[in-house]
Amino acid sequence: MQDLESTQFFKVESEPETGVSVVLSTVYEALTEKGYNPVNQIVGYIMSGDPTYITSHKNARSLIMKVERDELVEEMLTQYIKQHNWK
Repeated sequence: MQDLESTQFFKVESEPETGVSVVLSTVYEALTEKGYNPVNQIVGYIMSGDPTYITSHKNARSLIMKVERDELVEEMLTQYIKQHNWK
């Protein structure tokens, strides 16, 4: 018989977090494989928030929707600045 007076604990396994750069590269690859212009499609998604800009190929649409759009912009801008060695 269980002790109903004590708090029971359980652990829920969560999905591993996918970094924004991994999400962007996966989405870029999926869009390219399907023949889309990935830059245009990602910009369309960021500007509108409409997930139909992103293909469901390779689960890209679900992945990108797990990341806030401002985080996508931040990651892209950070990488751009790093590439140009700006400080």
